[in-house]
Amino acid sequence: MAESLDVDAMIARFQERAAAVKKRNLPPVAGEERQRFLKQAQEDFMDFAIIADAKATLEDGVLTLRVDLRPADQRS
Repeated sequence: MAESLDVDAMIARFQERAAAVKKRNLPPVAGEERQRFLKQAQEDFMDFAIIADAKATLEDGVLTLRVDLRPADQRS
């Protein structure tokens, strides 16, 4: 499996997923259901965006995702 994994394509799919969450239509729900939906959308976007920003390496069958969570002005 690891030999056939295209990590750049995987990262690209996460970028597409993050963008799709941003464009997701709000279903006709109200009240608590609406709040749960919005909260889930925010969490989905954050999760997908974090992976989408990762630098991926695949060495000896081990996939490593490195994510710099520091503010942009503090990154080296």
